[in-house]
Amino acid sequence: MKKLAKALWIEKNEGVYIVGPTAELQDDVGTVGFVEFSKNEKLAKDDVILRLEASKTVLDVNAPLAGDVVEYNKKAEEEPTVLNSADPKESWIVKLTNVDEVEFNKLPDYK
Repeated sequence: MKKLAKALWIEKNEGVYIVGPTAELQDDVGTVGFVEFSKNEKLAKDDVILRLEASKTVLDVNAPLAGDVVEYNKKAEEEPTVLNSADPKESWIVKLTNVDEVEFNKLPDYK
């Protein structure tokens, strides 16, 4: 099940919440040329996950939910255009645990 928040999709997979950009966000920012992750081990809701520079904008991407960071998409630091990929296995941004299940369930479904 995928949920939607702040132009990001969130998918729960065996207790890990994977966050990535929606197709709409990818279209709005254009080709991503640079990313810098926050490197925080814990994220509060609305904390900056990453800063990105793209062909159409410079943008801070904020956490849709609070949680503990399991992993950032390190490949995106070396190859920022992976965030433009239509494949969520490549374009994900961060993986979280210890997310409030109630808050996750309150989000609208993403189709």
